[in-house]
Amino acid sequence: MANFFPRWTNWLPLKVIVCVIVIACALSGATWYYATPKYTKVGYQPIQPVPFPHDIHVTQLGMDCRYCHSFVEVAAQSNVPNTATCMNCHTQVAKDNPKLQPVQESWKSGQPVEWVWLYRTVDYVYYNHSAHVNRGISCFSCHGDVDDMSVVHIAQPHSMAWCLDCHRHPENYLRPDDQVFNLDWEPEDVKPAEFVAKYGQPSDAREDFSKKKHLTQAEIGQTLKERWKITPPTNCQGCHR
Repeated sequence: MANFFPRWTNWLPLKVIVCVIVIACALSGATWYYATPKYTKVGYQPIQPVPFPHDIHVTQLGMDCRYCHSFVEVAAQSNVPNTATCMNCHTQVAKDNPKLQPVQESWKSGQPVEWVWLYRTVDYVYYNHSAHVNRGISCFSCHGDVDDMSVVHIAQPHSMAWCLDCHRHPENYLRPDDQVFNLDWEPEDVKPAEFVAKYGQPSDAREDFSKKKHLTQAEIGQTLKERWKITPPTNCQGCHR
């Protein structure tokens, strides 16, 4: 009987199977790498030259984030504390603690402590700290519960998709401006009558928020979004300038 198909088609099923296996392995490998902390660096916890327990300084001693990160409200890039900031306390407090030797040496030599940076935005991405914290985005949203960390680690992926989720739905993250640096804040802490007196409520609200027992994050966020006219960019030019 005459052949209806050329001889090379005999190998076609095998080639298809091999291609499917290769593609499946590639997709599995890409998912395993790009969707895990190995790529996003979530959980990354470097060893610092000086152990700085945020839980002691912030939660126990009540230090404000802005005492050390003093540029966060006025500059695009926040800052790590310089040696003088540390020595404001440690010339008296725990001054003989051997863990503070790098700080003391820095104080004497004038050379900065070589802190290991956790969060450093790549050059092709524009991010302005002051624009966020002055409009209701808390340190907690990006850095997690730093006030409870004995050793700071990366808590959020800071990926493009993660950023866009906030830009598309900022109402899920906005909080009153006087609570931005309170990392333990919860929507239940808001007193509805006081909140409405200060910020109002959304124009399309169907009930009086001031009469409610509690406000949800969505109700708080939508109010602040409208009050402050927040319209974050979601196009490429917003971050890639």
